Parts: sequence; C-alpha cells; structure tokens
Amino acid sequence: MATLRRLLADRTTLAGAQAEHLQRLVVEWQLIADLAFADFLLWVRQDADTAPEGQDSDGDDPRERFVCVAQCRPTTATTLLPGDMVGTEVGEPLASQLRRGFVEGEIIEPEDPMWLEYVPTRREVIPVREGGEVIAVVSRYVNMLQPRSAGNLEMAYTSAADALCQMVCDGFFPDRSDKGPGPRAGDGFLRLAETGAITYSSPNASSALRRLGWEGTFMGSELVEIVRASVSGSLIAEETAAALTATLEGEVADARVEVESNGAVTSWRVIGLRQSDEMAGAVVLLRDVTELRHRERALISKDATIREIHHRVKNNLQSVSALLRMQARRTENLEARQALEDSVRRIGSIALVHDALSISSNEHVSVDDIVDKLIVMLSDLSAPGTSVVVRRQGRFGSLEAERAMSLTTVLTELAQNALEHAFKPGDSGEVVIGAERKGQWLSVQVADSGVGFPEGFDPKATKRLGLRIVATLAESELQASLELGRSELGGSSAKFDVPLRPVVDRRWAAGR
Repeated sequence: MATLRRLLADRTTLAGAQAEHLQRLVVEWQLIADLAFADFLLWVRQDADTAPEGQDSDGDDPRERFVCVAQCRPTTATTLLPGDMVGTEVGEPLASQLRRGFVEGEIIEPEDPMWLEYVPTRREVIPVREGGEVIAVVSRYVNMLQPRSAGNLEMAYTSAADALCQMVCDGFFPDRSDKGPGPRAGDGFLRLAETGAITYSSPNASSALRRLGWEGTFMGSELVEIVRASVSGSLIAEETAAALTATLEGEVADARVEVESNGAVTSWRVIGLRQSDEMAGAVVLLRDVTELRHRERALISKDATIREIHHRVKNNLQSVSALLRMQARRTENLEARQALEDSVRRIGSIALVHDALSISSNEHVSVDDIVDKLIVMLSDLSAPGTSVVVRRQGRFGSLEAERAMSLTTVLTELAQNALEHAFKPGDSGEVVIGAERKGQWLSVQVADSGVGFPEGFDPKATKRLGLRIVATLAESELQASLELGRSELGGSSAKFDVPLRPVVDRRWAAGR
C-alpha cells in the first residue's frame, strides 16, 4: 500500500507545506476519531495530469475527481468501514458532497442518513484548510444505531470532537509543531471551560488526579488550582499552570507537560479549543506513566552502574599495567623485559575498550575511536633510528564489546609486529590500519611498507606469541581467516573479514 506522501505526490500537485499539513492531520486525527466514535476518510482532489493512465472521467471534469489517501477507524467504537478505502476513487452522491466542501469551505451535514451494511449512517464532510485555502476534505461516518447510551462521557467526547473538526475546517488544527505522540482519549479525558474550570472528568482522569494528591471535587474546580494544591514541587506546579493558562488564552495550541507528585507521574497533553477566533476552553488528556518512569529510572541506574564497573575495570587494568611496567624496568633479562612490555600493551588495548564502554550508553563501542587511541599508544614502538607513521584508513564503525576487545587485541599485535620487524634501522615508512564495511562483513587490513614476510611464513607454525594470539583470536572469536601476503605499499599485509552478524554455530568458513 502506498504511503500518504507517495499518494499525494502521485495524485495531486499540492505544495510542500500543504502536503505536510495533511501528514500532520493524519498523525493527529486518531484523537478526533476516538472522541467522535466515528470513521474518517481523507479525500483530495485528483489533478487531471496525475490521474492514473487508462482512467477517464466518464464525461465529468477530471479536476473534480476525488481519491481517498488516508483512513482512520475509532478505537472507541465498531468501525463502519472495515474495508481498506485508501487509493480508491469516489462516485456519486459522495462526490457532490465533497465538491460542496471544497467550494463552500464549511462543514456539510446531510439532512437524510445513508445506509452502510444496513446501518443508518450520518456522513459529514469537513474541509481541511491550510493557509486560508481548502486543500482536502474529510468525510466523517457516524453510526446512528450506536449502542452507547448518551451519557456524560459520550456528550463530552462528541462535543470535543465537534470542536476539533471545526478547528480542522478553520485551519487551527493540527498544530504545526511536531511534539510526538501523547496520551490518548481513553487514558484520561478532561474538558475545561474558557475559565479553566473542569466541566467533565473521565474516571481515568479522576484517578490520575487522585494519585497526584487531589482530594476535593472535580466538577467546577479550576485545574490550575488543583495542580497548585496537589503538586508539592512549586517549579513543576508553576510550569504546569503556565502551560494550562497559555493554552486557555490561545498563546499555545498544543502543550505537553509531565506532572509528578505524591510518588505518581502523569503525562499531560493540553489542546486549546477555538470557535472562529474565540477560545472555547481546552481538552486535557492524561496518562498515568508512574510505572513506566520508574522502569526507565531503574534502567538508567543500571546503565550508570554498568558504566561505573567498566570504568573501574579500566582503572584496575591500568594499575596492573603500571605494576608490570615497573617490573619490566627492574628486570635485567632482556627476553623477560620484552615479554612484560608486550603484556603491558595487550592489557592497554583491552583497557581502551573498557574506557569506551564507561562513557557509552550501550554495549557497543566505536572501534574507530579505540583505534585512534591505539595508534597513539603504538607510536613509540618503532625500531631505533626508524621514522614510521601509523595511521587509520577507512571506517570500522561500532561493534559489541566482546568482539571489539578481540579485534583491538588483534590490531595491536599486528601493528606492533610491523613496527618492530618490518623496518630496519634508518628506514622510514608507514603502517596503515584499514577497514571497509561491505554488506554484512567488515574487511580489515594491517599493511606496511617494510621488508615483508619471508617466503612460506605460517603464522600458526611461528613461535612468536603475538602472531599465535592473532591467529587464535581471529578464528575463534572473530570468525575470520587470517591471510598474509604482500601489501600494495610494498611490505607485508595481514587481511581478514569479520562478519558483522556472527554465525551462532561457528560454521562460518563454509559459507564464506
């Protein structure tokens, strides 16, 4: 099914601002449908040059053809239009009624009901105005055999729906600013008079206000005073009162606030109602989000705890590195000193990942940032008298922490091996740590411009601990096969492809 944006582009020549207004209406009109207990269809005038090929107008002016571009069903009542109407064109007599809506620019209410599936239905046409121009029309279908009793809730809902429909016709609804989804009508509904006094409060809304601490009556009470009396925090109370006042006075069309008091949290949406140019009160939708906010705060606290753990692990690893470095300085055996210094660098590469996790909000880290820090750490490993530059080329992106640690260790060993063995004293050159994302694979290469590997070199048969670590981690942790050879720089090259989505059964080699 085509989207609203695509239908408007294909079937009409509406300007960008007009199309955006219709998109905002479709985002917001579920509220009107729920309050009206009615189905809604959005119709636009199909332009002659955008009509589908092969369709004619049967003698009518092709500019007067109408196509449905959006449909909304109520969640508070049974739908009268179970079929999908989007993309269909309209025939008589609805076409004449839609035409009147475009021409007259007023809500068209038929005198006689129509029948839909043996159900008497009242069909209204509501012009959609934007910038003073009618750009579309909405048809509203109301079941005249609605089994609901005409109680206070139904009357409050439908009167608010009528006011919002009139605001659509006058161009006052929806608000041009996108504030995201808010509470629904069923979450809690308050109808306010022009003075801010409550004329109706649904049971859910009353419960939400009770949880905030209000113990008095609702009907006739001013909501601003209820907030100031119930909310203990003066800042929250004044912010909410200011939002209510601004909406009632027409300064703000759609206000969103969150009120917390007495251990409860409620999310509010305040919509000002207009009749012509005069304010006619407001609708307030309330949703109790106490448990949701508590879970969010628990997750935030948990995330903070995890980040603190990573921070402490990083500090502990740095302490171990410092101890090993001190031991290396006191060791006279050159082989033992080299082994200790290698261990310091390996621990340092792991500490870099924990450092990144300590400031991250999830368990994925930016490998690029880690490699950039790793390059700084490796800058002093060149053989005496050489001038070698280490740089990163391409983008690694982010990886989950466990695989990032293995990849960082592998890169450390390969770069360290190139710096120590690829260049002779007095040489100059470079070591490039490259990465490229290809679909579901991350291609990694560490290349240098040095002397290269000797003929027949096998990393699995070598006695060097670093290359054995590389081969083991690449195969067991990264699910990659290490390939050694000559680089385009003239020296050695170590390549491997890391799957971005690891294969669970580890039989990755056959599929690769």
